[in-house]
Amino acid sequence: MTTTQHEIDHEETIGDPGGTHLVDSAQYGLAAFLAIAGAYVLYDATTLRNGFADQPVQPHTLSYVVGAGLVILGALLAVATARGDVAQAEDGEDIDLTHGSDWATVVKLVVVFALNIVLIDWLGWAVTGALLFVGTAHVLGSRTIVRNLAIGVVLSTSTWYGFYSGLGLPIPAGILDGVL
Repeated sequence: MTTTQHEIDHEETIGDPGGTHLVDSAQYGLAAFLAIAGAYVLYDATTLRNGFADQPVQPHTLSYVVGAGLVILGALLAVATARGDVAQAEDGEDIDLTHGSDWATVVKLVVVFALNIVLIDWLGWAVTGALLFVGTAHVLGSRTIVRNLAIGVVLSTSTWYGFYSGLGLPIPAGILDGVL
């Protein structure tokens, strides 16, 4: 088994005189998170009131199942990590870890999201959602603005109707108030 320098930087050798037994220490963090989350869900389940007496399954039942499942998964992950199981990267992974982050793209995306937040009350979701899609697609490299605008309009209008009419959650209509 060959390992990259990145994997070696994030892994440590333990309990193996030859130094070939690698353990991904981040998996221990995930295992602890799962166990703590499960323990909290179990604790929270004890605070729920019983439902109606004629219900065969009480409201806290699912909480106990989920909490116990999280604790068990955390324990199993810790055991697997101790045994040396390390997740393998996909063969088709297209991320080059030797290059740094593209902060210019990150900043442009933050600007697009910030503009959406600032303009949503005035323009409404149907308009800013479309502009959010167009801006994000453009920042990420798409240069077909008309197609992106058409897709953005369909997505933002359908999600506006889905939330407003379907779920009854009022989201801003903005300048299209009375039209939508």
